[in-house]
Amino acid sequence: MARPSKYSAEFRSDAVALWRASAGRRTFKDVAADLNVNPETLRSWVRAVEAGTATGPGRHAEDVQAELVLLRAENARLSKAEKGMGARAGDSAAGGPVFCEGDEVRARRWDFISANAGDFGVQRLCRILGASRSGYYRWLAGGETRAARRSEDDALTAEIQKIHAEHREAYGVRRIHAELRSGGRAVNRKRVARLMREHRIAGRHLRRRKRTTVPDPIAPPVPDLIERDFTAERLDERWCGDITYIRAGSSWLFLACVIDIRSRRVVGWSMATHMRTSLVIDALESAVAARGGDVTGVIFHADRGSQYTSAAFAEVCDRHGVRRSMGRVGSSYDNALAESLWQSLKREALHGMPLMTVPRTRLEVFRWLTYYNARRRHSALGYLPPIEFEQRHHAPAKLSLAA
Repeated sequence: MARPSKYSAEFRSDAVALWRASAGRRTFKDVAADLNVNPETLRSWVRAVEAGTATGPGRHAEDVQAELVLLRAENARLSKAEKGMGARAGDSAAGGPVFCEGDEVRARRWDFISANAGDFGVQRLCRILGASRSGYYRWLAGGETRAARRSEDDALTAEIQKIHAEHREAYGVRRIHAELRSGGRAVNRKRVARLMREHRIAGRHLRRRKRTTVPDPIAPPVPDLIERDFTAERLDERWCGDITYIRAGSSWLFLACVIDIRSRRVVGWSMATHMRTSLVIDALESAVAARGGDVTGVIFHADRGSQYTSAAFAEVCDRHGVRRSMGRVGSSYDNALAESLWQSLKREALHGMPLMTVPRTRLEVFRWLTYYNARRRHSALGYLPPIEFEQRHHAPAKLSLAA
């Protein structure tokens, strides 16, 4: 009898959708690296879907029709846009008169003196401008050094812009600086900040957020075993989880996750168009399978939403030896780690995106979650991605135990 896969049908279906969305621009190896699976495993999933033998959620005719409706609405809006205006209502076009260059006011005394010294003399210009002649000559002597510095800045700016684009314009100064240093580029963070400021390169920021917790007033009490201490000494010592919702066309997509507090890795998640208890159970089962099936003693911390206080969820936790922990009602700080994940997801993957259908939204969320685990640099991990952090800091310990 074949051993059951540690990857759920939901995960396999989303992985195939992610591969197909690359449209040949990425290899099986590249996509599999983000998924943290073997390339041949991904290839077998794709073949199974193409052969019609795969199970799990698929793309239905009504999803295609819904996407067509959205595309037609967007096309109608763009066709009505005024000439000289961008796609966003109220935004001037990039080449319009509002954003013309040359309006900046800059004090460039040395450049002015150098340009007019032949007509008026250095001494007179320095006296009129209140500048030092010795300072002007020092500036003149450093011309080659400044030119070399500008050339270096231009090359560094190009690298920054490339990293910024690769990470979908989500990275700010600290993560871009960490990415540069990881690539062997020894550069000061303040220099990176200056160049990003000068070229108007910035990460994404969110200002609005909503809550999804609906407490059950008659649920039995569960203690808070975390007490806002989101640290752990080892993997699978403490987990936390939560639910968020995302607008998808005319409906909502709900996402539940399980995070390992030690490595900040999202070890399990589930997405659905409902917020029933099965959503959080599927996310927990996914995390248990990803950790090999034995997670006895791990603490799972969540809010007091009705899904997490339900008898069905408690039964699943008891079956796997998971100890439940819950924060107070109405306090986002008691589950701050999960709240931080939702902020990053919505800021980096969804902010500014046009309204999408449920399948397309699901694909974007899945793409970001796999990217978060495999490649996104985390400030709490010394700017290492979660999977790399686990491999660096915990693989040696496991090897020594096996020996």
